[in-house]
Amino acid sequence: MSQQENLVAAIDIGTTKVVAITGKKKENGRIEILGISKTPSTGIKRGVVQNIDETVNAIRKTVEDVESASGARISDVFVGIAGQHIKTIRNRGYINRDSYEDEITRRDIDDLIREMYNISIDVGEEIIHVLPQNFIVDNETGIKNPVGMLGRRVEANFHIVIGQITSARNIGKCITKAGLSLNELILEPLASSSAVLTADEKEAGVALVDIGGGTTDVAVYYDDIIRHTAVIPFGGDVVTKDIKEGSSILQRQAELLKIQYGSALGDLARDDEVVSIPGISGREPKEISLKSLAYIIQSRMEEILNAVLYEIENSGYYERLSAGIVITGGGALLKDLPQLVKFVTGMDVRLGYPGETLASESVEDVNNPMFSTSVGLVLKGFEFYEQHKKEQQETEEKQPEASQEEIEETGSPSYRKGLFGKLKQAFNDIFEENDAEM
Repeated sequence: MSQQENLVAAIDIGTTKVVAITGKKKENGRIEILGISKTPSTGIKRGVVQNIDETVNAIRKTVEDVESASGARISDVFVGIAGQHIKTIRNRGYINRDSYEDEITRRDIDDLIREMYNISIDVGEEIIHVLPQNFIVDNETGIKNPVGMLGRRVEANFHIVIGQITSARNIGKCITKAGLSLNELILEPLASSSAVLTADEKEAGVALVDIGGGTTDVAVYYDDIIRHTAVIPFGGDVVTKDIKEGSSILQRQAELLKIQYGSALGDLARDDEVVSIPGISGREPKEISLKSLAYIIQSRMEEILNAVLYEIENSGYYERLSAGIVITGGGALLKDLPQLVKFVTGMDVRLGYPGETLASESVEDVNNPMFSTSVGLVLKGFEFYEQHKKEQQETEEKQPEASQEEIEETGSPSYRKGLFGKLKQAFNDIFEENDAEM
């Protein structure tokens, strides 16, 4: 790690807010959050950067606040990526090893994963994650981790996440212009899953639904394996927009109305309850029925949940999700939403908080569904460093004669060949050229 061996910094660039967060791992394995800050986001829409300068300013502000609170300077960060440009595919690959006698190593798995980064995809797209689901060794199926086994042919089924290069580059440009270095882009539903899902839920079968401002992210797990991910291009912002247009009020009034008085179930709201909204520029105030407000919210949330249900059914694991659905994200705080989710999907539902993985002193400030992705990015950051450190040790043990250049060239594809593993230098070159021209 760049600052301290046990310190990770992350930035969640969302449609409604930008969150910067730093954390360190304690001896008991839990994460202590050293600092967290959020600021309104105005340069992002549905997970895609639309105004570089506004996004950079928001990043700088949150980073400065976190550095002041934690006392540690932030230089490199992990960043989440989502947006309607994200898509996933499934693929199968294999390698033939030279000998039956040698054990299968992590290096063999890395070679197999590396091959997946070479598959054909559309122009303008880039592979973000290659996630092994299960392995086959010499026709022996259902293997979760083949390292240490004997066998010549190693196959695997993969879940591959793909995104637009331009969208990723814009995120990278924002991070670089803010004076930071990007370690890795991480798919946001994977980060949120790390923060709020338990090991038992992932084994039994569970769907994570992260309702943000611009997007709703879905991740389906079964038998402790990621089976499906999706990004739905609708979130809490469309609910606010419906309230604004349906009630003929301002955007900020609609947002406050949703947060303070909104409900996801119209039938539970009372007919005789109304709220008065100040008129625009001295005009008469408006009285809005809370029942009418609830029906506006319910209508749009049902549309979002139907899209979620479609993704769960499309995963092929709808009937196997014994743990049901876990909802998280800022949109999950909407009153009566768990009941609506259960009504629409027919599955058990709970609200997901990120506090399970945090040290006790961090829970009070951070244990909020709106910070699930942020905490998850920190957790993924620690996984990233630990995996890379382990791979380096294995490489040194297996091939002590290899030069440093060879080690760097043939390092882990998950570390070297992720989206920014290949584009990071290109970003730096582009930005240096732009600065020189300016």
